Amino acid sequence: MAATWNRRAALKGLLTSTAAVGTLGLAGAAAPAEKLTTMPAALKGNIRHAVCRWCFADLPLEQLCAAAKEMGIRAIDLVGPQDWPTLKKYGLDSSMCNGAEINLTDGFNDSQFHARLQKQYADMIPQVAKAGYRNLICFSGSRRGKTDEQGWANCVTGLKPLLKLAEQHNVVLVMELLNSKIDHPDYQCDRTAWGVELAKRLGSEHFKLLYDIYHMQIDEGDVIRTLTQYHPYIAHYHTAGVPGRHELNDAQELNYPAIMRAIRATGFKGYVAQEFIPQQPDKLASLRQAIQLCDV
Repeated sequence: MAATWNRRAALKGLLTSTAAVGTLGLAGAAAPAEKLTTMPAALKGNIRHAVCRWCFADLPLEQLCAAAKEMGIRAIDLVGPQDWPTLKKYGLDSSMCNGAEINLTDGFNDSQFHARLQKQYADMIPQVAKAGYRNLICFSGSRRGKTDEQGWANCVTGLKPLLKLAEQHNVVLVMELLNSKIDHPDYQCDRTAWGVELAKRLGSEHFKLLYDIYHMQIDEGDVIRTLTQYHPYIAHYHTAGVPGRHELNDAQELNYPAIMRAIRATGFKGYVAQEFIPQQPDKLASLRQAIQLCDV
């Protein structure tokens, strides 16, 4: 990954600061959230746009929030409780909360991590709900030699007790699909069908998938047909250019307007979050261009 800041480092930092925060009472901690009932005239309003914090980690969060609000972006992805007051100040949603996971490799597919994960998610789920948010990210973890069947079985055992709590708080646990070919070797939930099978076994509307378009183009391709077939199991989308995970420009291979039209055609009402690593000096200009491209 051609960047000094990567997602693993970002998540590690967020987890550390989240642990220091503990249970956060947000009442009175920030200005009341503004209800975004309309989109700026420049945007069509068919796609709910978000942006991932870690990709713009060299910008102060206040600057990113102000720019996002001006662009018509409605949410910031992958932030934990310590940053929610800032989002609320700008009337932005926390479209995909994090901070309960251990990391991207030690996940629910391995029973040795269940006790820790269950405690951390049980602590975080009520915080997400109290803040008025809905989605909380989770990960399968690395295979470490496990078969698909072993991975599914372990994930079911680890997640099922948490889904009862998630249902009580109207929170959705969202497992991200990551490629195991380039960026996350050995990650188990690396195909849409694998994640869908897990969702079927769990049988809960409070477990869904994060379909990362960049990752799934690398590991399986066939993006439009796949998201059309499996859209009932998808709660969230991430974007980035392939190859390289950079801007959504003509140097990469995906037809993002066509993909966005396919997402829209499924009736999707969730968020599409930009998760590319900008190469251009003006990172916010790259973000604006990506929003315009995906606003179908």
